[in-house]
Amino acid sequence: MPNFSLRARSLPISVSAGLALLCAAALPSALAQKPAAPAQKLPPLVETMTGELSRAMTSLGKQGDDKQLPPYFLSYSVADANQVELDAQFGALVNSSSNRERVVDVQIRVGDPKLDNTHNTHRASAIYSAALPLTDDHTATARALWAATNSGYGRAMDSFLQVKTEAQVRAKEEDNSGDFSTEPAQVSIAKPAPTPVVDRAAWEARIRSLSRVFREFPDVLQNSVQLSATSETDYFVSSEGSRLVTAHQSARLVIVAVTRAEDGMDLFRDQTFEAETIDGLPSQKELEATARELGKSLAALRAAPLTEPFNGPAILSGRAAAVFFHEVLGHRLEGQRQRGDEEGQTFTKEINKPVLPDFLSVSDDPTLAKFGKTWLSGTYDFDDEGQKARRVDLIQDGILKTFLMSRLPIASFANSNGHGRGETGRMPNGRQGNLIVSSKHTVADSELRRLLIEEAKKQNKPYGLYFEDISSGFAVTTRNSPQAFQVIPLVVYRIYTDGRPDELVRGVALVGTPLAAMKRIAVTGDTPEVFNGICGAESGSVPVSAVAPAMLLTEMETQRQPSGTERPPILPAPKDGDTSAPAAGKVN
Repeated sequence: MPNFSLRARSLPISVSAGLALLCAAALPSALAQKPAAPAQKLPPLVETMTGELSRAMTSLGKQGDDKQLPPYFLSYSVADANQVELDAQFGALVNSSSNRERVVDVQIRVGDPKLDNTHNTHRASAIYSAALPLTDDHTATARALWAATNSGYGRAMDSFLQVKTEAQVRAKEEDNSGDFSTEPAQVSIAKPAPTPVVDRAAWEARIRSLSRVFREFPDVLQNSVQLSATSETDYFVSSEGSRLVTAHQSARLVIVAVTRAEDGMDLFRDQTFEAETIDGLPSQKELEATARELGKSLAALRAAPLTEPFNGPAILSGRAAAVFFHEVLGHRLEGQRQRGDEEGQTFTKEINKPVLPDFLSVSDDPTLAKFGKTWLSGTYDFDDEGQKARRVDLIQDGILKTFLMSRLPIASFANSNGHGRGETGRMPNGRQGNLIVSSKHTVADSELRRLLIEEAKKQNKPYGLYFEDISSGFAVTTRNSPQAFQVIPLVVYRIYTDGRPDELVRGVALVGTPLAAMKRIAVTGDTPEVFNGICGAESGSVPVSAVAPAMLLTEMETQRQPSGTERPPILPAPKDGDTSAPAAGKVN
């Protein structure tokens, strides 16, 4: 069940294009691509990766054991990351650290593109991960790659034997597409990402000050202000001739606070700020204002009444609509969800059919670095299978056109469209990058409120709901469960039809089925908003962005979230500034 949580990733620096294929002669002639220009010198790490890859491809499976097969595809993907992390709570620092690591993912495929060791439920068998030396020590790095390749090859062979056995005894599959697509080699070499520059002392003071704000709110049980600055250089080489070096940077500051209502329900608010570098984060004044507003919001939520189950009209703010589309629609447009015995395949047979109102279109564009002035965390130049990122128009005027494709083919879609993504250590799948919803039927956001009240009156409802902020959600896409979604809002108001003041409520969960929910969108606002976060699914956690305008739905179903079982604290919180200590007891 994929979910949507808060974390950000680096923004790729633009990379040079049109470079010649480098060191193609080092590969077996059957695998090398024709160079477009004279070879240029590769970075030392890439030279080592290329040499060891060539040695493995010419030797594995050719040592006299008839039961062994040579791999038909091999790639090395190295993530070289530097990170600075700071964390404070209630005015004090709890973590200040920096680290650097290099990790390689070895991907090995045995068999052929039609049927290999990754077939069906065995996709993870192609990946083997290991730590690499932090320096460009050729021999040490080559030995680490050699060891990882041998271990990965053994794993791939074991899996391929299982795949062949299963193929002999199982019924015919619905989708008999192959296991790996044929794609052109990609070559692009960027400069390594610079080490993050962070004034540790200054930022430690800043996040201590931000977390200290929550000492003004006695009912805040936990709070955290976390700063991370990351730079990552990714290196990719493959037996097809791809040679890539891409650089990424990101800075992220997250403010989180938690309280507990009298009935035991835990409530939280959070806010994330992201930029390419730490200099792009907001001023201290803006951050402190945000922290204080979160504290006030928690106090209001703690006192708010519990929601009641509801089915009626609702408005999703732009930020809420962005998360809603990511969860309810985006995951079901991922290519791998269109094949396999366990997938629900909600939209598999809906190509060239209407799945949204005809005024809505949806694209995914990882090549877009910013939307307006807002940095998008789902941006990348090449995906995690070495394919060039590209814009994909998924839905045009309500009509479904295509899916988000990795190199796993599906019926009618045999090739990648640059959306094969995965966390280090995970097999890439088709995933979202920057999901963008656009509308041809818009009104001013202020007009949406009037339309909401009008629709509630038409349905004889005393109120409609306004969803201001949403934290996360999950989407069930497997066929052995209902094809449903659940999204967890943080801030929800009842908008009464009789003119009463808006009423904040708590404990709301958005539920429903995707096909029904999507077709109940009546009109949208005219101001798109951005949500940046991290999406977790089978291929791990990857940075994503979603962009959407506010939306009016004629019908939205909600239910109560479960209440907690723990009481609020019996002992009151210490008073801010109280440094007195209890009198020491006498020892007899």
